Amino acid sequence: MRVTYEPDPGALRTDIATLAGMVRGSAGPGERAAAAWAAERLRAAGAADVVVEPYRGRATNSWSFAAHSLAGLAAARVGGACGAALALAALASLERDVSGRAPWRRRIAGGGEGASVVGRFPPRGEPRARVVLVAHLDAARTGLVWSPRIVAIGAARALRRRGMQPVMGLQAIALAAAAGAALTSRHGPRAAHRALATPAIALNALAIALNLEIARSSVVPGANDNASGVAAALDLARALAAGPLGHTEVLVALVGGEETGMGGFHAVLDRRTGLLDASSTLVVGLDTLGCGTPIVAAAEGAVLTHRYRDVDLDLADAGAALAGEPSPQRWRIGAWTDPLLALRAGLPALSLLSVGPGFYPHYHHPTDLPEHVDLGCVARCARIAHGVLRAFDARVDGPSAPPARTSCDNAAP
Repeated sequence: MRVTYEPDPGALRTDIATLAGMVRGSAGPGERAAAAWAAERLRAAGAADVVVEPYRGRATNSWSFAAHSLAGLAAARVGGACGAALALAALASLERDVSGRAPWRRRIAGGGEGASVVGRFPPRGEPRARVVLVAHLDAARTGLVWSPRIVAIGAARALRRRGMQPVMGLQAIALAAAAGAALTSRHGPRAAHRALATPAIALNALAIALNLEIARSSVVPGANDNASGVAAALDLARALAAGPLGHTEVLVALVGGEETGMGGFHAVLDRRTGLLDASSTLVVGLDTLGCGTPIVAAAEGAVLTHRYRDVDLDLADAGAALAGEPSPQRWRIGAWTDPLLALRAGLPALSLLSVGPGFYPHYHHPTDLPEHVDLGCVARCARIAHGVLRAFDARVDGPSAPPARTSCDNAAP
């Protein structure tokens, strides 16, 4: 059965322009203002409950990334087993940071207070399942590394492989080289040590310089990344209020801190420990939807690859079919999106995005403006997302499935 849902292009355009006009730096006053605005939009859309949730988070993760490369420089200088251990520990720590598994660093290095907002849309019948529809409110800082010419490198290869290189891959290689340089500093061949030490020092120094430059740069308008996802989520919220799902409650989570390590969604999930059960929950992410071609992340990761489950990815195909859209392409993306946290927590999840000619145009750049957003692609992604919700709801076994815990069982919706 085809689902009838057509996003409102005027509302999408207005919401994207409004958010792009705000300076939405992570864990700061702009993000909190965006959350307050989003809360009013959710109430106007007809959410049953709307809660603004503060959290402590980082204004930028670049200081942390620079510190990891500083450890790499120190490791190359210390040498020996101790130096190698330091470099490998920094490499492991970097992977934990970019995959959202570093809550202690969020607490210790959290630079400010951000905010997320969550609204609830109950089903028509008894709730037996739950979808968390998540889109991030914050926008990234720019920097030299986000120059359009650099972002577009390898685009043709990415199109062929439907996969992007990990954005922290070079920094990870630098730390691995520092470990090798330390190990060969005392017992290995001199030529081998030089072959490892030279790139280790150069690449770690470059990573420090680039990250410090990002940390001191301005916040971009973020029209595509990710005002487009928030606008689509708000349009879907209006559709859910007008036509609720049968037995699936939907939590619309518009979160902060994604750009600096997913701190906002981490707090949202933490507050709902025990409410979200893997047997009856699906997390659907909407991120960077206005590039031209809808995709679903088959895998993602800024260092290591984290793969989504095929059974969850199949929901994207089923949702597209219900919406009358082609199945979204399956890509390996090179950074992270909020659903990665759900994946790591064992929750079914999928992440809907879009790509341009092998990359994200205007990505993390001051030119990420409303006039550069492909509204037709945003609408196609929203239709696919709506189909995913319906396809998931159709999987719910009404007569035999146990009721899902209702949001009133916890203090937060």
